[in-house]
Amino acid sequence: MLSKSIFRIDRSILRPLVALLVMALAMSFLSENFATSDNFFNVMRQVSVNLCISVGMTLVILTGGIDLSVGSILALSGAVAAGLIKTGISCEGVNLYVSFTFFGVVVVALLVGAFLGWFNGLMVTRFKVPPFIATLGMLTIARGMTMLYTNGHPITGLGAQFEYLGTGWFCGVPMPVLVAAVVVVVFALFMRKSPWGRYIYAIGGNERASRLSGISVNRIKLFVYTMAGLLSAVAALIVTARLDSAQPNAGSGYELDSIAAVVIGGTSLNGGKGSIWGTVIGALIIGVLNNGLVLLNVSPFWQQVIKGLVILLAVIMDRMSAKEQA
Repeated sequence: MLSKSIFRIDRSILRPLVALLVMALAMSFLSENFATSDNFFNVMRQVSVNLCISVGMTLVILTGGIDLSVGSILALSGAVAAGLIKTGISCEGVNLYVSFTFFGVVVVALLVGAFLGWFNGLMVTRFKVPPFIATLGMLTIARGMTMLYTNGHPITGLGAQFEYLGTGWFCGVPMPVLVAAVVVVVFALFMRKSPWGRYIYAIGGNERASRLSGISVNRIKLFVYTMAGLLSAVAALIVTARLDSAQPNAGSGYELDSIAAVVIGGTSLNGGKGSIWGTVIGALIIGVLNNGLVLLNVSPFWQQVIKGLVILLAVIMDRMSAKEQA
């Protein structure tokens, strides 16, 4: 019963699912290198990063919010992880040096992401800053802190144990894909089975009615922004480990890909409607589109144009669907 509930397909995601199948079929005909096992795993590795971020973005958008800072939070979390691996923490004044194990580095990176997400939520709930402005500010703050921490230079040579997280395999599955799968299942279960999952939908549907019914709206919003930051840190660990390097400009533009995945997957920008599984399909569409355009040697400039048109089409379809239901 539990597995059926988790993997139950919502009718609202049938349209993007059909679009994904048609796109994959078209790419298979257009490029002989698309439908290969190597390319399949390559696409899945690329999708896993966006998927981790997009799951958190889904929670935020379901409440009627937005988070533009996920790419910068990724950069700072990855830089902190890499810096702790390379140099640890040293305090020359008291002759103190603290080194970190792999597990310690992961925990600290996740805490950094969660804290930055919590700060976004605090700005939105306590100080009533519009989500767009609050997270736009964090985008700049986190990016600047990343530059300060790294001095504008990449941090490389992070060791085989950390690199395994991004390039290793476990039971025939790439580690990034395995991590993303765990994230998806956990949050799909959370959204379907927990009261807080239902509260998130309720807040996005009608925030005022949710308050009157006794739902702690501010607490739920604080939670979803914290989760968005935490999952950005998860993606940061994957990216940093895969590259064996923390780049100061890591995550640039990732917020756009994550928003695109969420919207294409059927989640309404007005909140209250959508699903984690729809976001999975949306992330796969973005991944297949990016991969296919590269294999077809399409100019990177045209790739941006095409991706933008796909996002606009998804929003238009969302608006048309909302009018039909009204």
